[in-house]
Amino acid sequence: MSRQIIVVEQISDWKFPQFDAEVVHVDDYLTGKDYFKQKNIQVINLCRSYRYLSVGYYCALLAEARGHRVLPSVKTMLDLSRKSMYSLDTENLDAQVQKAFKKHPHSSDSNRFGMDVLFGRCQYEALAGVARQLFEVFPAPLLRVSFEREGSWRIEAIKPLYLPRLKAEQHEGFLSAFDAYRKKPWRAPKGKPAARFDVAILHDPKDPLPCSKSKALNHFIKAGRALGLNVELIEKRDYIRLAEYDALFIRDTTRIDHYTYRFAKKAESEGMVVIDDPRSILLCTNKVYLAELLRAHKVPTPRTVIVGKGDLAATEAALGYPMVLKVPDGSFSQGVFKVENSQQMREVTTRLFEESELILAQEFLYTEFDWRVGILNRKPLFVSQYFMTKKHWQIVKYDGKGGFTEGGFTTMAVEQAPPEVIEVALKAANLIGDGLYGVDLKQNANGVYVIEVNDNPNLDAGVEDAYLKDKLYETIMAEFVWRLELKRR
Repeated sequence: MSRQIIVVEQISDWKFPQFDAEVVHVDDYLTGKDYFKQKNIQVINLCRSYRYLSVGYYCALLAEARGHRVLPSVKTMLDLSRKSMYSLDTENLDAQVQKAFKKHPHSSDSNRFGMDVLFGRCQYEALAGVARQLFEVFPAPLLRVSFEREGSWRIEAIKPLYLPRLKAEQHEGFLSAFDAYRKKPWRAPKGKPAARFDVAILHDPKDPLPCSKSKALNHFIKAGRALGLNVELIEKRDYIRLAEYDALFIRDTTRIDHYTYRFAKKAESEGMVVIDDPRSILLCTNKVYLAELLRAHKVPTPRTVIVGKGDLAATEAALGYPMVLKVPDGSFSQGVFKVENSQQMREVTTRLFEESELILAQEFLYTEFDWRVGILNRKPLFVSQYFMTKKHWQIVKYDGKGGFTEGGFTTMAVEQAPPEVIEVALKAANLIGDGLYGVDLKQNANGVYVIEVNDNPNLDAGVEDAYLKDKLYETIMAEFVWRLELKRR
């Protein structure tokens, strides 16, 4: 039987001493070594905020990295953060909502109505089915749901409700709902099937540093059409048309608070084959999560410290100088800073803590090049070496004015790379899923170390395809065919 803990931002938020529960302060959960080591734990996250990069967000992020079951998940938090995301999942509830309001005694009083959902329960019998369904779609401890009538009733908004905001008269209902919930088995949501064979490739023609430039995109289109796929390029403005396709291939720089994640989420909700899938974007784009995930599974990385505002001295003692500081969701070498001394560290961390409650610090490992292993569906696809920019410690050097320079590269057959590089890269990527990933690694006399796992690796003509040529594009598009056929069957 799993051990259940309740995580709060202030111990005083938990006002139920009569309830047999293990209540843990969020700081203890985030940094406590005991929780990192323990398995078979269910975390009920009752922090005061689930906003992106808050301590409540990091609680869920690290819980997932540690293999703990957590409520709500990071995916649920992000789904509830924008109406454009959660509205995708509420469209199918309209008929049930309308039917429920015909029986609800308050439905004639006003054109607006609100209710609180506590672990899938509400105080209105007529709306009990709607409350259960909402909890199935958005598994969060507490939800505040607003309904609106414009001819017929519909869900107008869904927001997380936080424990300190519960009224005293709701406490008994909260405890009853919580007790009922903790006795039920954990369940995962169901997906939807797809049907046709049209593939959309999402790209940004204005991106100065795209994942795939126009020549590579044309290779994908050609390879897909040779396999019987109708392949089209789409952009941000084509969101409303996404459901016309059967598969989505994202060749745009992915971020969570970004339209690329909304495209992935929409594609998944429509039952489409999607690479990068929302879960891969979620796991790869946050370096704090990746660091904890890799550590939990004993994947070698540079010495790494998750840093809070009170951890600077301890970080200096653990890593020394120089060290590398990273924002959680930077990409393409942006948001990564090398500091040489205590003054630089404090200057950089002051800026970074304005964006995030936690940042990442790593020991600095200089190498002449980084390995990049491309992996598709748990198999190595290509291997490249990216060399550092001249007189710089990264493969991309930004000039602060929007420009940049890049180092050289070499691409080789998978069989030509050191076996330990491939082995470590596969171990890291397999923790994320079965999508398309680029694993960045460094190698020195002491071994091979994972730097990060990218969910949308560069795939460019003349670089990553230098060895495989057209076969690189054919292999990736054949994966879409295989997944589409699998869904059809």
